[in-house]
Amino acid sequence: TTFSARRGEKLCLAVSMAPGTVVTFSECLTEWEELEKDYQQIQDTHKLYKQKLEDVIKLQGSCSGLIARQKKKLRELSETIKTCKSAGNADESDSINRIQQLIREKQNLFFEMEAFLPKKNGLYLSLVLGNVNVTLLSKQAKFAYKDEYEKFKLYLTIILVIVSFTCRFLLNYRAVDSVLNFLLVWYYCTLTIRESILINNGSRIKGWWVFHHYISTFLSGVMLTWPDDLMYQMFRNQFLFFTMYQSFVQFLQYYYQSGCLYRLRALGERHTMDLTVEGFQSWMWRGLTFLLPFLFFGHFWQFYNAVTLFQMTRYPACKEWQVPMCGLTFFALFLGNFSTTLRVVHQKFQKQKEDKKEA
Repeated sequence: TTFSARRGEKLCLAVSMAPGTVVTFSECLTEWEELEKDYQQIQDTHKLYKQKLEDVIKLQGSCSGLIARQKKKLRELSETIKTCKSAGNADESDSINRIQQLIREKQNLFFEMEAFLPKKNGLYLSLVLGNVNVTLLSKQAKFAYKDEYEKFKLYLTIILVIVSFTCRFLLNYRAVDSVLNFLLVWYYCTLTIRESILINNGSRIKGWWVFHHYISTFLSGVMLTWPDDLMYQMFRNQFLFFTMYQSFVQFLQYYYQSGCLYRLRALGERHTMDLTVEGFQSWMWRGLTFLLPFLFFGHFWQFYNAVTLFQMTRYPACKEWQVPMCGLTFFALFLGNFSTTLRVVHQKFQKQKEDKKEA
């Protein structure tokens, strides 16, 4: 066509302008026709992609609906079985226990299935991201995002050690301290968002180890707003030493937990989406108990920070609301971290005793 010929002339002119090249118009026209064929193939492939994508969206909705109905029926059946168990005889007890075990197994299987299906965001993700689908559809994408999350924690932990060391020993300026506190706010806030996305994709991090990042975000925000006065200077060095120690312990936890998780995943004893945490969990019992003294020391340091701040509120010069607020927040972190770690250790001891009795 005339239009194709004109486009071919332009292409030929562009190529012939390159140094040391001489291309005829017929060669340019041939190349243009090949590009047109490739473009048609791209259009066909993209059309097929959109059609398959629509099919996948329909299948996702269908699968989610089927799972929701199945889970509802399982809940109703579970309640009925409990009633039968309380009124049943010894002959039916074994069958009832077996059905209850199968129901629990199915619930775990549904959890694995739902990790690959779109789900409604929780309140926090809805406020931050809106109603955006954050479900990753392949195991490779999920693992890559989890791995990037772990690296983010590692790199920021190292940066926090360096910045807190600089604030303590090299640069005694409130502006530099503000950089550290802003970095802490951004770090913990980013962790809460990433962890919420990972939970939507099947990670089993839950309970206190998620909630304490929200409290840490709040604490860092309060520290950021604390003006440079006598009370701040009295607490400054203690807080910087604590930040250095906490970052050091987090680095130890990441280094040893990641290795332990890798071995347990290879043995099939842990889920592929399990994460390193800033605390102690039951799966760490083998080989990671040496971390407990470091953790308990950090917990009691949080308690010491709270006591120090509460004592500072008695000073006549203490007028800032940040002092009692930081004291309450440090005390809340101590209670949560200490009680959760203690509960995990107690549960592990109880399980070991039960295993010995059964043996």
